[in-house]
Amino acid sequence: MTDSMIELYKNVFSDSPRFLVRSPGRVNLIGEHTDYNNGFVLPLAIDYALWMALSPSNENRIELYSSDFNQRLGFDLDRIENSHETWLEYVKGIAAHLVEKNFKPRGFQGVMQSNLPIGAGLSSSAALEMAIIKAFTGISDFSLGIREMAVLGQSVENEWIGVNCGIMDQLISAGGVKDHAMFIDCRSLECRPIPIPERAVIAILDTTTRRELANSAYNERRQQCEEAAATLNVTSLRDLSLESFVENRTKLDPIVGDRALHVISENQRTQLTAKKLEQNDLEGAGKLLVESHNSLRDLYEVSSSALNQMTEAALKSRGCFGARMTGGGFGGCAVALVDVGKSDDFREDVQRLYHNATGLKPSIYLTTAMDGTEIISL
Repeated sequence: MTDSMIELYKNVFSDSPRFLVRSPGRVNLIGEHTDYNNGFVLPLAIDYALWMALSPSNENRIELYSSDFNQRLGFDLDRIENSHETWLEYVKGIAAHLVEKNFKPRGFQGVMQSNLPIGAGLSSSAALEMAIIKAFTGISDFSLGIREMAVLGQSVENEWIGVNCGIMDQLISAGGVKDHAMFIDCRSLECRPIPIPERAVIAILDTTTRRELANSAYNERRQQCEEAAATLNVTSLRDLSLESFVENRTKLDPIVGDRALHVISENQRTQLTAKKLEQNDLEGAGKLLVESHNSLRDLYEVSSSALNQMTEAALKSRGCFGARMTGGGFGGCAVALVDVGKSDDFREDVQRLYHNATGLKPSIYLTTAMDGTEIISL
């Protein structure tokens, strides 16, 4: 992408860029809707990313062109207002939070291009946030560590954009490790790389259906989890064992109880999956992915007809160890663990089975784990 990003920058600004930023999306193997419950997740940074070419500016202003939206937009750093419009709000939110924390972000001009499908559940928004933070730190007189970057990005999502997400997306986009998934404790933010066995490839299965997190039931699910924790007198559902929950479930509304049961059992599955991968037990890890999907479908109720059809198609396909929906839900992508030697057969099977079931043509990405967000001097 380096040459094409340099050329894009030259076309827009009639000059050469000084820096290049690569910020990956992510796919979560398991641990869904556990992050905002201070639980465990197992994502990886993927080889699909947002790229930015930029140069510092002498003006106290941000000027950005997005080739994905064919828009050139900007704002002054000394007058940042939330207009609740367009992709630029993510950039404004990062800048506003940096200013609020007494950092002095320098102005820059840049171009952006992404091969991450928007709204597919691969965290294009977190990739954008981490890219902007890395750009600011690369050209300004301050630095931020991986955890600080992630916390800042999450704050922007929660307070500026209005999505009550957890911290997983930002943390893995900022701190991914090549050829590894990352076991993340979302309370302590402790990260432990988990090697992905060489005989496995990760398949991202895009249903081509989309959802809007801020307008979906995502925020409602978070409120239900908080209600369950408060009723059961714990700080978060992370603090409940399955045995303790079963003993006290009658204190909860049945639907709230279902939500809590998913989160508590999903934390257990996530810890077990990390162990299975370390033991090179792909069959065991695959079974846990299937259990996760069933729980998200039946207890948390964030799947969809398309996601269910995609998961079923994957499980019927050659070389599949396991599959499930991934991301916030209500549309987007599923993820599968696949035998690398049968990946072509798997892709062919899924395309045929999913199309036959839905009439839709899926997009299938075979991906490897990559390092997190980086800035390169040109």
